[in-house]
Amino acid sequence: MGDITLTFSGGRTGLTEEALEQRLQAAAPLLAEVLAGEAQHRDNLGWFSVDEAAGPERVDFLLEQAARVRADADAFVVIGIGGSNQAARAVVKALRPENGPAILWAGNTISACETARLLKELDGYQSVYIDCIAKNFETLEPGISFRVLRRYLEQRYGQAEAAKRIFATGTPGSTLHQLCIDNGYTFLTFPERIGGRYSVGSDVGLFPMAVAGVDVKALVQGMRDMREELHAAPAGENLALRYACLRKWMLEQGLSLEMLAFFEPRLDYFAKWWIQLFAESEGKDGTGLYPVVSSNSEDLHSIGQFIQQGSPILFETFVTVRARDASVVLPATDKKDYFDYLTGRDFWDINDTARQATMRAHSEGGIPCLELSIPAIDAHTLGELFYFFLFSCYLSCRLVGVNPFNQPGVESYKGYMFKNLGKPGAK
Repeated sequence: MGDITLTFSGGRTGLTEEALEQRLQAAAPLLAEVLAGEAQHRDNLGWFSVDEAAGPERVDFLLEQAARVRADADAFVVIGIGGSNQAARAVVKALRPENGPAILWAGNTISACETARLLKELDGYQSVYIDCIAKNFETLEPGISFRVLRRYLEQRYGQAEAAKRIFATGTPGSTLHQLCIDNGYTFLTFPERIGGRYSVGSDVGLFPMAVAGVDVKALVQGMRDMREELHAAPAGENLALRYACLRKWMLEQGLSLEMLAFFEPRLDYFAKWWIQLFAESEGKDGTGLYPVVSSNSEDLHSIGQFIQQGSPILFETFVTVRARDASVVLPATDKKDYFDYLTGRDFWDINDTARQATMRAHSEGGIPCLELSIPAIDAHTLGELFYFFLFSCYLSCRLVGVNPFNQPGVESYKGYMFKNLGKPGAK
């Protein structure tokens, strides 16, 4: 297999490598069926090939558009919620590219306070651009935020100049598309065959990343490399099938939570993307694992006690990073702070020791622990991780028997909300 590896300890479940191998072989026909393409999910598999939405020509086009923004903007506002912004925000927050515009986020809340703060913050920038991302432009949060920010730009720059600063990413033929046609905004494509939480490798995720200065070619190549690896590997060696089968085993053992744990806060927003991917895809028909996160070492001081001695309801998937990509050495001091035993030690080594100690303590305490080891936190590796989890989630949903692409459970609260807000036709 490639640069990413997956190992496990069965903890109190007693799962062995031999038992897992049997499950992998039993799931081989399902893997073959998925790889052959499935008519029942054809309308939602635009992400499957990577190149359908992120081929070389499309990536070059997005880079050209991003260069136009980067040449003039010192602030770029991404308007979107859920799958429309999670992937881009995950990458921008993880890599923190420099020498580009400030990337701000809107349309992911309807808090008056947060919206007012954003507008006030924008006053501190000379040149502001925005991108509204909404597949069918029916979601409340980005819809009303886009109206407010359009008005802000028009009042500040005038309608003609504001139109040059407005991008929108939606489905061709949607209301959002028509707004762009009528007002001269630049329209980008939200592919019809890709749902929001699967949209990282499309205009939805790649354009904001490119504006921020992320190497999107490397990220797409990472997705492509992982695709080739997973589509070629037989069942017994397939990393995604291995992960999906482990998750199914944990669910069958009565565990109800999967905790994604890591010791690099750079992955905080990637974890939010992971939560949405699995919660929305798998949480149906009274089944699925509830995805939660532990961002360490901070969270060890808040939930560490429960993890080790609380209700036995969870297993952990640790994402570990092998690259030593920063160094801070603890200096000597003549003041007595009682940490002399660490003088000369690197923060990287101390953090890694804490990681190893946590994994050992939790595993020996009976908690099933998976370790997903990655070489680095860079654009290529993040691309690999995105595709790995997308493909794994698809397989995991098929193993538990749910449709990964529908969302039947979100309609009830929307109905109540829209009725109270006076939306015509709301029930």
